[in-house]
Amino acid sequence: MIRKMFMRVSLSFVLLGVGLPMWSQVESTGGQEVSTPATTDSGPMVAPAPLSGEAYSMDFSSETQRSNYLRGGLVFGAAYDDNLQATANGNALSDVSYSISPTIALDITRSRLSWNVVYSPGFTFYQKYSGLNQSNENLATRFSYRLSPHVTFNAQEAFAKSSGTLNQPCQNEIGSSCGTLESPNSSVIAPIADTLTDSSNAQISYQFSPGGMVGLTGNFSELHYPNAAQVPGLYGSSTTGGGGFYTHRLSGKHYIGATYQYQKYLTHPDGLFTQPGLGTQAQSLMLFYTLYLKKALSFSLFGGPQYTYSYGGQLPAFHSWSPGGGATLNWQGQHNSLLVSYNRKISDGGGLQGAVSFNGADASFRHQFGPAWSGGVGADYSVNRILDPLVAGGVGGHTLSGNVSLQRIFGEHFYATAGYLRSHQTYNSIAALAVAPDRDRVWVSVGYQFQRPLGR
Repeated sequence: MIRKMFMRVSLSFVLLGVGLPMWSQVESTGGQEVSTPATTDSGPMVAPAPLSGEAYSMDFSSETQRSNYLRGGLVFGAAYDDNLQATANGNALSDVSYSISPTIALDITRSRLSWNVVYSPGFTFYQKYSGLNQSNENLATRFSYRLSPHVTFNAQEAFAKSSGTLNQPCQNEIGSSCGTLESPNSSVIAPIADTLTDSSNAQISYQFSPGGMVGLTGNFSELHYPNAAQVPGLYGSSTTGGGGFYTHRLSGKHYIGATYQYQKYLTHPDGLFTQPGLGTQAQSLMLFYTLYLKKALSFSLFGGPQYTYSYGGQLPAFHSWSPGGGATLNWQGQHNSLLVSYNRKISDGGGLQGAVSFNGADASFRHQFGPAWSGGVGADYSVNRILDPLVAGGVGGHTLSGNVSLQRIFGEHFYATAGYLRSHQTYNSIAALAVAPDRDRVWVSVGYQFQRPLGR
């Protein structure tokens, strides 16, 4: 199912890309930097961060990418992981892995259209446990089209076929839905296993007055474990949903509004969607406030009630009410960037047996030490509690992780990165995680990158 969707989405964007050169080149912005609409009382409005569907960026303001470029690169990496998988006797497998990942990216901007796509296949080889060797695929794309001076359509798609090597889904990759209210739950870190994920969202917005905007949203995501024996106790899941929002601009810096969302979460015991599982329907009404202090500094606050109806399996139906909400601070300076967020919401289980009440806080900080050196640190803490109290296997658990990284640039095309990540998970009812809850990973990589302007 997920492969058919991946092929269909990929084909549609390839066909779109073939047709783009036929568009009038007069509308091209050339190599100019892409910036967000000005936050003025009379300028075009932007959908506030909790609703926009786009990931928060950790780029420095000096790293803003130019539009209408073809980009590519190649990365060679090596890593040591002390907990690839847990054995039946409680021992954790450790090994050194090697990887190679080419990347190709296209960034096109016209006066009414913006289209970005990144494709990165890859291969991972393990030194001792060759049975874990795997090919990886990553496709991310973002499309925006202004249908009229006041109506804009946006869509994003992100697909990944990986081995669960602690690749964080909320990095600075286009197509990520992290940061939005309906973003998938990625807080449960699975062991090394075949994993397929797909996440997409779409939005159409209409600015009906200088200070008023309404919009409709839709989202879909799936999580698959093709080999369920690799992840005992974890489950595949899917999410479909939609909603609407209203936002009002009090001034160029202040946005207020409300959003309604409906989400349907399905969990499948075998991870392959061949057996019926648990289902949850969730509805929420959130009020929000967003403040744009500067072009590169924003603060968002949101909250409201959530209603859920859970059903399926051998369990009686279960209804519940709960509060939801959160806050996010995002700053992109010349030599520093910061992201701090907190979120309480109903979400998919991210591998757990049923939808959950999710509480999560995270923080990331980057600093540029000099023209060629930069580094970053990050921390994340999340708690997942399964909604239905009658679900066998406990109420959920929590994840705590931290990471640090350092990057060195060599000239225009080459760079090197080193990093360390540690995670601790407490999920006593999940065999794949309970035996060996701690995990350490050290990695180094060397990369080559290039970019070429389009249309010149």
